[in-house]
Amino acid sequence: MTAQIIDGNALSRQLRTDVAARTAALKARGVTPGLAVILVGEDPASAVYVRNKVRACGETGIHSVFEKYDVALSEADLLARIEALNADPSIHGILVQMPLPKHIHPQRVIETISTAKDVDGYSVQSAGDLMAGLAGFRPCTPYGCMKLIETTGIDLKGKHAVVIGRSNTVGKPMALLLLQANATVTICHSGTPDIGAFTRQADVVVAAVGRRNVLTADMVKPGAVVIDVGMNRNDEGKLCGDVDFDGVKEVAGHITPVPGGVGPMTITMLMVNTLESAERA
Repeated sequence: MTAQIIDGNALSRQLRTDVAARTAALKARGVTPGLAVILVGEDPASAVYVRNKVRACGETGIHSVFEKYDVALSEADLLARIEALNADPSIHGILVQMPLPKHIHPQRVIETISTAKDVDGYSVQSAGDLMAGLAGFRPCTPYGCMKLIETTGIDLKGKHAVVIGRSNTVGKPMALLLLQANATVTICHSGTPDIGAFTRQADVVVAAVGRRNVLTADMVKPGAVVIDVGMNRNDEGKLCGDVDFDGVKEVAGHITPVPGGVGPMTITMLMVNTLESAERA
């Protein structure tokens, strides 16, 4: 069998069209959703990510405020700027692009962002809301993964889902979202001696460790849904994921490609979270 490709670009376009329509409806009522994006330093990858986020705002009608600061910006000045944005009623979401310069403590920055504007879903409060099943902002990448899984039509209730990776930004929240959907969830990581023993039993596998070929064809149950969160480079320098795509697609039932799978969904769910913040406000 050859897996059905889960097209993240197509789903992203569909969701952004919905965001644009809802944004227009809000504007008609006198409310324009606003996202503030802060970049500190000259990291090239961060600059690309920020540019894509600002472009997505333009496509969906969301007002964006992009602020770029020199690498020497003090932590105190950054926190003061965040506090000012917290108090600005025209801003409904605040995003500080990571990584930050070494002299700035990232968690201190995240915790300074108002919970009501934490559209990245990275704060301790947001994590606690997710753990408790309360309304709040879901981290964008896991949220996008759930939307991709939905397109397959699989009912997660009673299914076995394996998440490879335990990061605070993807692995742990991904496991919680799958659990909320009534899946039976296993988390594998670098300390798991035989990951394949778990993935071969899985109806859904989410690979999110940032290492090439962490999931190969012999580790996949026939017909499984495979979501590849990884962003790596192969020997030729081309973008690839954590999954051995060519091999796994011959075993899985559904699979996301890299690029064109999870990547576009992450920014789209940031737009969704910003819109929902404005709707709540």
